[in-house]
Amino acid sequence: MSTLFKNARLIDPETGTDAPGWLLVQDGLIAAQGDGTPPAGAAQIIDCNGKCLAPGIVDLGVKVCEPGERHKESYKSAGLAAAAGGITTIVTRPDTTPAIDSPEALEFVTRRAQVDAPVNVLPIAALTKNREGREMTEIGFLMDAGAVAFSDCDHVVENTKVFSRALTYARSCGALVIAHPQDPGLSQGAAATSGKFASLRGLPAVSPMAERMGLDRDIALIEMTGAKYHADQITTARALPALERAKKNGLDITAGVSIHHLTLNELDVADYRTFFKIKPPLRSEDDRMAVVEALRSGLIDIISSMHTPQDEESKRLPFEEAASGAVALETLLPAALRLYHAGQMELPQLFRAMALNPALRLDLPSGRLSPGAPADLVLFDADAPFVLDRATLKSKSRNTPFDGQRMQGRVLATYVAGTPVYRRA
Repeated sequence: MSTLFKNARLIDPETGTDAPGWLLVQDGLIAAQGDGTPPAGAAQIIDCNGKCLAPGIVDLGVKVCEPGERHKESYKSAGLAAAAGGITTIVTRPDTTPAIDSPEALEFVTRRAQVDAPVNVLPIAALTKNREGREMTEIGFLMDAGAVAFSDCDHVVENTKVFSRALTYARSCGALVIAHPQDPGLSQGAAATSGKFASLRGLPAVSPMAERMGLDRDIALIEMTGAKYHADQITTARALPALERAKKNGLDITAGVSIHHLTLNELDVADYRTFFKIKPPLRSEDDRMAVVEALRSGLIDIISSMHTPQDEESKRLPFEEAASGAVALETLLPAALRLYHAGQMELPQLFRAMALNPALRLDLPSGRLSPGAPADLVLFDADAPFVLDRATLKSKSRNTPFDGQRMQGRVLATYVAGTPVYRRA
């Protein structure tokens, strides 16, 4: 089976180009692309009408609430939401109830994902048992069962000896460790970033220095152990010099940032709007702009949704008591396009951070338009305006901070291995 996408605006993050052209897909793989006359003989021809065709997004750090909290999000609902958002691969977090910390638990969620999700699902396993930071998991066995990385998510491993042993063992296995750079003592109980806004609202706050201190510790341990390391979210200007030094020193370190920290700031919380309560808390506008610049320059490598479903009962509480997190599978692309429409990022740069870089970090063949790569693709209209209505989201939980906001950029179709998994009606 061959499919020809013609009259497309090809967004290629690998070559950094944004140009008209065609793309040929054969047997689930990209066979060829070009900018001249498209080849004849394709079994199916799709006219893109000048819309953008890009590699499908690889979303690193998605929470699916199976097992334990299926009412918040299932693999079926998360997969449908991802497909509607142009995401072709979701890399799922282990912060479930119970945690994904054994080969048996990993095999259970892998089977559920294969049956229910229309997109690719790759699991992250816990670094320590029950994410408690006391005893490391069976990293080798978990890798054999399909784990692509290891993380305790927002439970920082406080015991430095345990963390260093886990990093050493991960290095011997060639495993990637994903950590949440934060000093747990300073950040405990915080609901906002320290500053004038938090003081005026009377909210318990954490200094941006907590992120810097957590990152400094992790960098020292990476230097000691030589492990592969990814910081899930760098959100403050204070942490950027340490990250830059670590990269210049040749350490195997990458960093990500959530779409919310790229496009929102602490003032969006306004009068205690709990849909804007995330972890780490939203930062100042100066921090946001510093992180955007770090992303543009390549210092920060990856944009992710950090999709964290919470039910209504968890969010409709006083701000301090409300659960942290926001859904973002369907809003990741239109929110990221805010940076493009503001002139801060070009489309190939955005897709380098959302597709190519996460694929490279996880040694995946996707995230590119080169021949031989999987035909995981998203067709979208970068300019289509709309007002987001959270009631239309496909996620079971609808705790989005973008509800009612004007956005620009609509996914028209999503393809996994050349097969359509979403088409906009």
